[in-house]
Amino acid sequence: MNLADRLQRVAVLGAGGKMGSGISLLLARAMTLQKLAANSQDHSYELVLMDVNSDALDGLQAYLRKQAMRYAEKKNDSLSEYYPGKSAEEIQAAFADDMAAILTPVTTLDAVGNARLVFEAILEKIDLKTRVYNQLKDLCGPETIFMTNTSSIPIHSLESATGLEGRILGYHFYNPPAVQKLVELIIPESVSPELVDMSKDLGQRLGKIIIPSNDIAGFIGNGHFMRDGLYGISEALRLQSEGVSFAQAVYMMNRVTRDFLLRPMGIFQLIDYVGLDIFQSILKIMDPHFSSETLHSELIDILVENGVKGGQFSDGSQKDGFLKYEGGKPAAIYDTTSKSYLPLAEDSWETEADQKLGDLPASHAPWKAMMKNPEKNTALSRYFADLAATDTLGAGLAINYLKASKDIGQLLVDSGVSENADNVNGVLMNGFFHLYGPINEYV
Repeated sequence: MNLADRLQRVAVLGAGGKMGSGISLLLARAMTLQKLAANSQDHSYELVLMDVNSDALDGLQAYLRKQAMRYAEKKNDSLSEYYPGKSAEEIQAAFADDMAAILTPVTTLDAVGNARLVFEAILEKIDLKTRVYNQLKDLCGPETIFMTNTSSIPIHSLESATGLEGRILGYHFYNPPAVQKLVELIIPESVSPELVDMSKDLGQRLGKIIIPSNDIAGFIGNGHFMRDGLYGISEALRLQSEGVSFAQAVYMMNRVTRDFLLRPMGIFQLIDYVGLDIFQSILKIMDPHFSSETLHSELIDILVENGVKGGQFSDGSQKDGFLKYEGGKPAAIYDTTSKSYLPLAEDSWETEADQKLGDLPASHAPWKAMMKNPEKNTALSRYFADLAATDTLGAGLAINYLKASKDIGQLLVDSGVSENADNVNGVLMNGFFHLYGPINEYV
């Protein structure tokens, strides 16, 4: 069965969630465009949106219609061939109606049985996923293909627990799926080359950059991020042991990773964005698979137990974690002694921390400015050379972090998670918006 046939009957599990809603939008748009291009009433198209939360499904349908209208407004010229004689406003409404016509919201798995392609975006719990897949195995036909959005669970673990060998792949969208270009394609040994090729073709239809990863827990993205985060935590705790307060240590390492390493956000902001509880959960999934490492953080355990979890509210705004946020920007740092947040303010402990770090090299430019620089690679080489020659605490911490990040990236290649350094760098640059890959010549 080819991709076009499979895209006539698709289902998304967990459709009302943060990841599921974005995946649903991408698929709904692709299926609607295929239906319009087919221009035949013989083709029946259905996208089953399954979620146990009926309110979430109501919100999802409103979201999909709004996004369909926006898409049609931007693509009016290309869509006009399907709606001859209609005005721009009429095309928007007609495209939104056509998309809505293929949607079937449901709260049980029964309606998923006829799907030829199933996307699963439920909670990252192997017991839950296994239970759902065992139900789907009985409900769906033998030709149904399953794509799991897992970010860390090995696909072979799901295969062996469900008997779906050869019919399940990892299709790891990055958050938010409707915006992020990257998809990690996790390829278990049992999957045929034809299915891999189909998955890559699907990525093209969805406008994604597909980077393959081997089927090892955490894959490339979380394989690097978890270890990178643990290194940042260990460095903060080391600074604390040398007499720096916990809040200062977190602030310093966050600033080192954001400003000195030219990342879009500091390591503690990134952990907050993902969620400390999610970070903890992924570590628990990965740790048993790496006997030579300890992928665990007692600090994360303590903070989660104290209710410091980060993550996002339903409107996308940031919850408080290591940092407290006001207007989307860091405003305070969590203090483990007082179990409260210490405000960031001038002439305070923040100023003292900045003085300890020292000044940035003159060749420094913020992440956004460097991203727009047409001579970015030359500017990066100059900056990191200047950073290595700078004798300050901040520069030393940054260079050591750069080395650790490179070692992690090389570990992913040497251990077989990634086929090559380019794939590691591609995931970090496209999925995490880093200006450069961790495996580089800067150190």
